[in-house]
Amino acid sequence: MPLLSSLISWLTFKRMNQIKLFKEYPDEVQKEMFNSLINKAKDTEWGRKYDYKSINSIQDFQERVPISKYESLENYIERIRKGENNILWPTPIKWFAKSSGTTNDKSKFIPVSKESLEECHFRGGRDAMVLYLQNKRNSRVFNGKGLVIGGSQQVNKYNNEIFYGDISAVLLSNVPFWVNFIRTPDISIALMDEWESKIEKMAHETIKDNVTNISGVPSWTLVLIKRILEITGKDNLKDVWPDLELFIHGGVSFEPYREQYKKVIPDDTMHYMETYNASEGFFGIQDDLSSNDMLLMLDYGVFYEFIPMDEFDGENSRTITLDEVELNKNYAMVISTNCGLWRYLIGDTVYFTSKQPFKFRVSGRTKQFINTFGEELIVDNAEQAFRKATEETGATIKEYTGAPVYMSAEGDAGAHQWLVEFEKEPSSLERFVEIFDNTLKELNSDYESKRYKNMTLDFPKVEVAREGLFYDWLKKKGKLGGQHKVPRLSNKRDYIEELLAMNKS
Repeated sequence: MPLLSSLISWLTFKRMNQIKLFKEYPDEVQKEMFNSLINKAKDTEWGRKYDYKSINSIQDFQERVPISKYESLENYIERIRKGENNILWPTPIKWFAKSSGTTNDKSKFIPVSKESLEECHFRGGRDAMVLYLQNKRNSRVFNGKGLVIGGSQQVNKYNNEIFYGDISAVLLSNVPFWVNFIRTPDISIALMDEWESKIEKMAHETIKDNVTNISGVPSWTLVLIKRILEITGKDNLKDVWPDLELFIHGGVSFEPYREQYKKVIPDDTMHYMETYNASEGFFGIQDDLSSNDMLLMLDYGVFYEFIPMDEFDGENSRTITLDEVELNKNYAMVISTNCGLWRYLIGDTVYFTSKQPFKFRVSGRTKQFINTFGEELIVDNAEQAFRKATEETGATIKEYTGAPVYMSAEGDAGAHQWLVEFEKEPSSLERFVEIFDNTLKELNSDYESKRYKNMTLDFPKVEVAREGLFYDWLKKKGKLGGQHKVPRLSNKRDYIEELLAMNKS
């Protein structure tokens, strides 16, 4: 162990110097990244189409290359999946991350190049540990195993040389062999398709290990933890794994689950670390455990642009670069990456809390908002308002979703309807809704103005969901486990109507 500790210390020191560099010189690092990406792709079909050889500035790039959604690149990606090379990226693409998302039934196949594997996804995983060790110098996280909650999809063959699966399956299939000695469960279990059987096998398998750290999506990890506690008869997960000290989470906001985790791990020595990793890349890590902000990782083969959400017009939007962003303003993120995604609108929105260094929080999705009445309500507003309401009424929220209630033909005001599944119900539901409403008014001036005298927006309507409703809904859609998520907000009523119907049955 002394040798391992020395090696880890040396690698941590080396990497922290590199992180310090992009913290101090973010614009220079991003310009260097931009130039590197353009130079590498100049002889690809895409690079020739937009004459990358003659691009001399970021402005040239922005004027010449259109913003892309998946549909814009789909024909190129389909050709790559059939075995063609040098289309969007110069090195052969053998892996694809299959991503659908709860809000879109259509599957997306995101190219995963060897560069994005090594320089983005794997580097992000390593850096999460590097930054954690900077926070906790006396950590014993390497004295046991890491429990990795993989996705719900096996790696599949598209042909004899090309494979696809959700991003966790792709990563687990490509990690260096030695990683399997420090992770659990066995890969055959981690990549099982059927989620309920998988949870059962994972629970029985991992109970036997000395787990010191967990990586996964908060919602599905919680399902596993509760099953482990049922099997063992314990109330506290630390009674099962005494050396457990870290949960690295991502995929969805941790806020709705924070109180539930405190209940199953009521221990101040447990630490939580957020990461922002997706099929398209690894973008941010919580580098200070005392703050919920994430550090934007600038040397992962990703060039960033941003669209102010108050100007958002999809692929026709104006973008700005990192040096132009303002604090506490909502932006849609646009990425160009070392897997051949060019000016790609990823669908997430962020806001920056610091520019020295660049730190941010994920605020929602470009498609997950409610703006039926001009209120511009985003997921982050809802998360903060629910947190305030739960704190003041002793409630714990398990899952929720929200949608508009349209104005009636008789002239009745519109409203927002919320379907909430409580782990612990509030002392007073009326008081809970009142606090929620008032907090939204404090956070969002557009919402506040639309709520004025109930003229445009009436008081929120909160429905209590039966236990297990959201789980049953995802199961019905074949979306249990992995990266599948409950849509928090929708500008339409499709999801909430399905859920309300199931709530009555």
